[in-house]
Amino acid sequence: MDPIVVVNPTAIAPGGEPLSLLVLHGPNLNLLGVREVGIYGSVSLEQIDQALHRQAEMLGAKLEILQSNHEGVLIDAIHRAHQQHVGILINPGAHTHTSIALRDAIAAVGLPTVEVHLSNIHRREPFRQHSYIAAVAIGQISGFGAQSYLLGLQALVQHLRLQSV
Repeated sequence: MDPIVVVNPTAIAPGGEPLSLLVLHGPNLNLLGVREVGIYGSVSLEQIDQALHRQAEMLGAKLEILQSNHEGVLIDAIHRAHQQHVGILINPGAHTHTSIALRDAIAAVGLPTVEVHLSNIHRREPFRQHSYIAAVAIGQISGFGAQSYLLGLQALVQHLRLQSV
């Protein structure tokens, strides 16, 4: 099994109310652990979600996590996020390379967003190397397998905590 390392970085000290964050997983990510293991690893989406919850607790954050194979469901969740959350962590899956609508939804709500990918999309096929989401995200982390999610969560929380100082 691929390791998922949960860390408690002292640079991201929790304080006050927990940060409420939305985590979105795009299409086909429900098949993690069985889908193209050589590219995406053997860690399941459930294992990633459990690690995210553990990491969030240590960082003083709470998560709403949603996976959908439907673009509209993801867009609706982003639209609701501006009333419920202070940031978004997203792995848009294949929508990364195709969805202007998803990009526009993120831009419209104006929440700090971190884009994550299990594989390094910049080393993949040419059609996977462009991200519509990157232009509206505060950052992108890719290529570290399941650890990309935890690194993205840490970066998002640190960004939000520094914004509130």
